[in-house]
Amino acid sequence: MRAVTWHGTRDIRVEDVPDPRIEKPTDAIVRITATAICGSDLHLYELLGPFMDPGDILGHEPMGVVEAVGAEVTGLRVGQRVVVPFNISCGECFMCRAGLQSQCETTQVREQGSGAALFGYTKLYGQVPGGQAELLRVPLADYNTIPVPDEGPDERYLFLSDILPTALQGVEYAQVPDGGSVAVLGLGPVGQFAARIAARRGHRVFGVDPVEERRTMAARHGVEVWEDGDDTVAALRDATEGRGPDAVIDAVGMEAHGSGLVKAAHTVMSRMPRALAKPLMEKAGVDRLAGLHSAIELVRRGGTVSISGVYAGDADPMPMKTLFDKQVTLRMGQCNVKSWVDQLIPLVEDPSDPLGVADLVTHRGGLDEAPGLYETFQKKHDGCIKVVLRPGEGAAA
Repeated sequence: MRAVTWHGTRDIRVEDVPDPRIEKPTDAIVRITATAICGSDLHLYELLGPFMDPGDILGHEPMGVVEAVGAEVTGLRVGQRVVVPFNISCGECFMCRAGLQSQCETTQVREQGSGAALFGYTKLYGQVPGGQAELLRVPLADYNTIPVPDEGPDERYLFLSDILPTALQGVEYAQVPDGGSVAVLGLGPVGQFAARIAARRGHRVFGVDPVEERRTMAARHGVEVWEDGDDTVAALRDATEGRGPDAVIDAVGMEAHGSGLVKAAHTVMSRMPRALAKPLMEKAGVDRLAGLHSAIELVRRGGTVSISGVYAGDADPMPMKTLFDKQVTLRMGQCNVKSWVDQLIPLVEDPSDPLGVADLVTHRGGLDEAPGLYETFQKKHDGCIKVVLRPGEGAAA
């Protein structure tokens, strides 16, 4: 089969690799019909090479049609259309029953000190082959699939794999009071959906991003948009009676710009020999924290900062004095996809498209176009906000 594979910093290739097969009786094989490039994939493209091996298959936002099932799979049939969540979990352990599938005790990657295994996401999370491929082996397939109707475009359902549940969790964790306000920092795909979900709930939503195309998209969905700048915090306080928003959602994570020194360290570590870079990245403060520091500065006293963006460092400086003084609540974590899907399916199936699912994808292409589309997405060229790949197809308009 053809698959998108990692070979080094900014070196993504599409290669012929062996087809996956049923390895355990609880497995299924899914033929992928649509798969997205996530902002988290750009961490692999740029930074997390010490935890990758050449040839690793990328991707954790796939959907498709079941092609084969193991002997113990009872809830799926060949030919069924499914979305595949990015967490791999069992649905039966203490953590899964508590709604924390991202901490699944059956698939935890204990040798790395990490939570549940993820598709296509480094040795830190199990080095499981990902979904930017023609075929995908899905472990514990009865639980790790979301059956969807046969009709309707893939893009109506595809984002149930990651970014829609991640956005909903971010809003839930933000604990915005009725009639309250929330600022969303970063209007990439997760930020777009978080802002729309919050607006749909009747909150006043401020969206902050330096990229004009992202602000324009968010404004179409009832978001008050602001360009990221030195005076943004002061301006948003002025807009909220001098207090700041009731909650702030950090949808930026470690891609946030702001520290040239840390950006330079990213570049150096991505090019160091793996044996030297890996311990540095495991224990050092490697994140650009401009977005998080802005969130903490902006949120009103007694408010909540909800962190959806991914951070990687274990020694990143945190403004503990400010957090304590302002009595700020922090909530964060890898999304627990299956906990939110039941709330989201009626919204994505609603013909009125209340979350604007049809208004997100800016770039589409066949699998062989992935290397160029990774570069376009990483550089935010051509108004690129979200990329969807269709294995077996050429470029789409």
